[in-house]
Amino acid sequence: MTWSQNYDPLGNLISSSLVASLPVVVLLGLLAFWHVRAHFAALAGLAAAALIAIFVYQMPAQLTGMAAVSGAVFGLFPIGWIVLNAMFVYNLSVETNQFAVLQKQIAGVSGDRRIQALMIAFCFGAFIEGAAGFGAPVAITGALMIGLGFKPLEAAKLALIGNTAPVAFGSLGIPLTTMADITGLDLMKLSAVVGRQLPVFSLLVPFWLVAAQVGWRGMVAIWPACLVTGASFAIMQFVMSNFHGPWLVDIVSAVVAMAALVLFMKVWKPKEDAEVISTSESATPQAWKAWIPWVFLTLFVFVWGIPAVKAELNAVFNLEIEVPLLHKTIERVPPVVIHPELEKAVFKLNALSTAGTAALLSGMLAGLCLGLSPQRLLRVYGQTIWKLRVSLLTISLMLAMGYVTRYSGTDTTMGLMMASTGVLFPFFSPIIGWLGVALTGSDTSSNVLFGNLQQVTANQLNLSPVHMAASNSSGGVMGKMIDAQSIVVAAVATGGRPESPDAGTVLRSVFWHSVALAMLMGVLVMVQAYWLPWMIVK
Repeated sequence: MTWSQNYDPLGNLISSSLVASLPVVVLLGLLAFWHVRAHFAALAGLAAAALIAIFVYQMPAQLTGMAAVSGAVFGLFPIGWIVLNAMFVYNLSVETNQFAVLQKQIAGVSGDRRIQALMIAFCFGAFIEGAAGFGAPVAITGALMIGLGFKPLEAAKLALIGNTAPVAFGSLGIPLTTMADITGLDLMKLSAVVGRQLPVFSLLVPFWLVAAQVGWRGMVAIWPACLVTGASFAIMQFVMSNFHGPWLVDIVSAVVAMAALVLFMKVWKPKEDAEVISTSESATPQAWKAWIPWVFLTLFVFVWGIPAVKAELNAVFNLEIEVPLLHKTIERVPPVVIHPELEKAVFKLNALSTAGTAALLSGMLAGLCLGLSPQRLLRVYGQTIWKLRVSLLTISLMLAMGYVTRYSGTDTTMGLMMASTGVLFPFFSPIIGWLGVALTGSDTSSNVLFGNLQQVTANQLNLSPVHMAASNSSGGVMGKMIDAQSIVVAAVATGGRPESPDAGTVLRSVFWHSVALAMLMGVLVMVQAYWLPWMIVK
């Protein structure tokens, strides 16, 4: 028994599109205006998506339910598995007090506030984004800058602006691995295209960050440091994304940028005096130990990303279980495809070859090297699971909703409607991603919501689906600084002082930075689509 998708169930594309958008409106409205907690908003969005699929699109209830189950399972594995084990490495570093040592080393590069901002808000924030993501970079860098004497609002603003260019490759590449699964597009091609968009902004953001901190003149005084930081990060971001994959882009790029800035500061000093923060910390014996968890994480994930290694691990354990009732029962029809075709639906159980397993093994080995007993390691792991329980539930519900909209065809309806923007769609493609991240708080969630929409619209307009889907993720990074979760995290991380800002003040301090960068991304994507097509991976 098969069921064919109907992309215009009401006989009018505008009306069908309005109904199809209701799950997204419910989710984003609850998050943006009623400030409902993310997991409750995701549950409401899932309920709306299921009701519309069943009663408007006439999708059989059992297929709707299994689509939700399939998405929820994918949300837990491999996505939740990667998040859980990446955060385990971070918590392990905190538990052994090595993270505090690491902070001192980073802060000791220079006493100049502007250099501190480059090192912490941009470089170290990108490192944490690559390893953990999901709000951790803003919380950690904001608190670190407060501890170094930055004013609370300044620290919050810089932490948010710095946490932009790395986001699409955050948390070991989850936004793009999710996009690839949702759309069926090639992961390496998506990684390569994003890696040909974001390096432009990785070069720009250090200049933008310092200008937002001290103004144009203050930024010009240290432009060589901004250039070294941005260029080293951008080059490695391009190389890793195009020749290795999305998993270690942020971690490797951040390490290279930090090393480049440290070496550069040994031979160059700003000509213009600036406010200086005291960094007279005594040297910590065996400070190199602070890097052990992160070195292991980088090494293991890098090895796991090698195709030959992944193939060997998959040969040992790689099961694909057909999703009951759902596998090859949903028929996609023109104009989305040339000929009707049946959608595959499988649970992929390739635990050995996932980046999450690499992160788990690196954490366990690092913990033993740092002297933790197996019992203490298990306690830290249990604490990590408990702290992330709501986040994992939210991810699972978000993916369940995304799968229902995908299999019911509602996202396709919206994509067909978006095709009416015609030649201007490449400009609006990253703006859609920006809006999704601004309102959901996650580049991953934005890709789930709008990935297929981007692909369908691209096909309708004879544009590259890979290019438009990648642009959703690239544009989304600019929305990260204004999403409710990041704003609250920044306000909390820099709070507890009389002059600490509330969330509204933090939002106002970064809103126009976010809008301007998103529009610049729109211009870049449009230029790539029409004037620089050689930058797009076919």
